[in-house]
Amino acid sequence: MYFNGTLGRCVTYFVLMTQLTQSVRLDFDDDVALIRIDNPPVNALSYHVRQGLLDGVTQAEQSDATSIVVICEGRTFIAGADITEFSGPPQQPSLQAAQDAMENCSKPVIAAVHGTALGGGLEVALCAHYRVGVASSKYGLPEVKLGLLPGAGGTQRLPRITGALRALEMMTSGDPINADEALNCGLIDEIVEDLQEGAVTFARRAVAEQLPLLRIRDRSDKLADIPASLFADFRAGIARRTRGFLAPEYNIRCVEAAVGLDFDAGLEREQELFRDLMKGTQSKAQQYYFFAERAALKIPGLAKDTPTAEVTNCGVLGAGTMGGGIAMNFANSGIAVTIVEKDEEALERGLAVVRSNYERTAARGGISSDDVENRMGLISGSTDMGDFAECDLIIEAVFENMELKKSIFGQLDQICKPGAVLASNTSALDINEIASATGRPEAVIGMHFFSPANVMKMLEVVRGDSTSDTAIATAMGIGRTIGKTPVLCGVCHGFVGNRMLFMRGIEAEKMILEGAPPSRVDQVLFDFGLPMGPFAMSDLAGLDIGWDEATSSGATVRELLCESGRRGQKNGRGYYTYNPETRAATPDPEVEEIILAFAERQGVTRRDISDQEILERSLYPMVNEGAKILAEGIAIRGSDVDVVWINGYGWPMYTGGPMFWADAIGLDQVAERIRHYSSTLGGDHWEISPLLETLASQNGSLSTYAN
Repeated sequence: MYFNGTLGRCVTYFVLMTQLTQSVRLDFDDDVALIRIDNPPVNALSYHVRQGLLDGVTQAEQSDATSIVVICEGRTFIAGADITEFSGPPQQPSLQAAQDAMENCSKPVIAAVHGTALGGGLEVALCAHYRVGVASSKYGLPEVKLGLLPGAGGTQRLPRITGALRALEMMTSGDPINADEALNCGLIDEIVEDLQEGAVTFARRAVAEQLPLLRIRDRSDKLADIPASLFADFRAGIARRTRGFLAPEYNIRCVEAAVGLDFDAGLEREQELFRDLMKGTQSKAQQYYFFAERAALKIPGLAKDTPTAEVTNCGVLGAGTMGGGIAMNFANSGIAVTIVEKDEEALERGLAVVRSNYERTAARGGISSDDVENRMGLISGSTDMGDFAECDLIIEAVFENMELKKSIFGQLDQICKPGAVLASNTSALDINEIASATGRPEAVIGMHFFSPANVMKMLEVVRGDSTSDTAIATAMGIGRTIGKTPVLCGVCHGFVGNRMLFMRGIEAEKMILEGAPPSRVDQVLFDFGLPMGPFAMSDLAGLDIGWDEATSSGATVRELLCESGRRGQKNGRGYYTYNPETRAATPDPEVEEIILAFAERQGVTRRDISDQEILERSLYPMVNEGAKILAEGIAIRGSDVDVVWINGYGWPMYTGGPMFWADAIGLDQVAERIRHYSSTLGGDHWEISPLLETLASQNGSLSTYAN
């Protein structure tokens, strides 16, 4: 019973409010039932939410209400499944039970979306008869990023309402779309200003106008007239981006099922493929990484309320490839940047490269021409380090020479204002020694960007012995602000990423002398899932980085190649020769002759080397070094090592990273092979880590190890 008077309405509202579960309540706005979900922080689909949603629809349908609105408290609509429940047995009711209740309800059900409707949240919304959202709302199915597919009917409902192509794009990328896009493709029915008021108004209109109870499962109009080549063309278009991943292909197969099968058969196919992915190793690895990236932000002993420097103006010393790329990160985030170079020519050249990078992105449609000018407008150039005086953060990005860096930091100490954070982009050098050149070592920190700095997400934040908590918190925070994935590490040569990379480089050089061509070593690692092998990477970076013609002694294959005029991709000749137009790499017989002659001079016996040996000798020294890094406390936790390698070097995410990968193989087996190579090949890098030995003997784990 409902009363028209204000007082009567208020009294009735409170009488009819029902707490269904700890996370869901049912109340009424006169003739509209409101199922309110309140499960902080993101209203994940926990047991209590599923039960409350089912009970809410059931009770609302039995009430005098004429329509139902599903709405969430807090900052977002349902943002997905409760990932913490993945590892345990399923709890009833299932999500499908709640969805069926919504979809089969005899009264209009409207999903009211704010924040994000992601994963299971969107799958719930798709079971409503109508959907409304505020202008800032976003919609997506991100399960592919966890190595999965939407397992609650999303793969069958989404294509039926958006069309197959849009569904393929959303499901294989995992990226959300905004409210305007959702409205245009039919995913939502209206954009509202005030969420509850707009949803209630829509619900009443649905009743007044007798709008049909639209079940997406019954629709097929968006699946008609699909080009025969759609799926083949789509697979070809994403092949490079999704190489090695299973989940994108499985998502595509689900959309094929939506097109070719009836709804119930499509659901069965979805469940079959979902179970296959859940049982596989890739989903476990990708879910592990999901938590690893978040764990990397947690620093033992660093209080959440640690003060940080407010960075409104950043200084970058050096306008070369790294300096320019670093500056772009800040400009992209709306932060003013001052770039200082040694002379006008170098400065103008660097700024021209930055502009060219932006214009190339604009030409591809990534940003607008206005964005180009706005971002360039945030970057100012100078040849006077005195212009760093008012910068809040200064990042040095010059040549890797300790004396040069110490000289620079001594000058920065005199120029920069109190409270400024002084950072070095060094990829390997001792931050403590650099800091010793200043009178404020507490302000000095490493911020190692990976090349190209405007593209790669990884940021190693290196704390010295005297680095303050404020400097650490500032570097970690600004890293996130500019879109990086920061990981804190300690001081050692090469920090986490490059220190492990050095070990791979040692074995790569040895293997090409022993009989494995560079192209074969590269191919094995490419097939493993890395974007390129060590020799292709060296050619890309430039063989002459760190090489001095005056002091070159021909002690390595790389030095010999440099001495013969080979510089890598930049001059078309390195370990490979490069097509000047396509940059396609071709193995060069001349390089093989150089290697053979050098091997003979070194007394190396050539032999056939199997792909498995190439893989083990390339990657096991890295795992071993990672264990040493953990034992020394350079990395806080094993998962941090994996975050560095996935984001900094393109280690395939579907294997979880080198530490998780080693765990999956079995540390006892990894340790046994390291001992084998130590006895047969020798070398300090094959000396097994005591931590690895201990964990192997105790059935322990590198990926979960924490200091």
